[in-house]
Amino acid sequence: MSEIAGRTGLRAGASAVVDESYSFACMRCGHGWEQSYEIEHHTDATGHEFVLYVADGRVVPSPLSRPACHNCDGHLVRIMRPGRVASARAAAHGSHRVPPSAGPVEAPVPEAAATRTSRVQHHWHLSDLLHPFQRKAS
Repeated sequence: MSEIAGRTGLRAGASAVVDESYSFACMRCGHGWEQSYEIEHHTDATGHEFVLYVADGRVVPSPLSRPACHNCDGHLVRIMRPGRVASARAAAHGSHRVPPSAGPVEAPVPEAAATRTSRVQHHWHLSDLLHPFQRKAS
């Protein structure tokens, strides 16, 4: 998720910059987005270290503190590794076609039904399929 960038042109006082990207999904409205951040490491006048999160050239709050949905401003947001939203969108818009050879599947005929005449069609019910798993009364 992170990569230390050996760049010149750091913001005044930054000793290092780390690039991090995250995927976000709002649990309230379902909106998903991705964002990359430059995390600048600084030291203040008293020697305390702090970081600044920079997104699109602007200093922003840490995305890990209290992320807000860009769509509904909700704060129930899931943070994931980068690429998760893009892969979900690709899967949703991709073509999931069923091969032409995959047709309807015929269920096996139980032995009791096999003794009936072939003209009688059996309509399957869930209870028929679960019959082998039912407990016998003792």
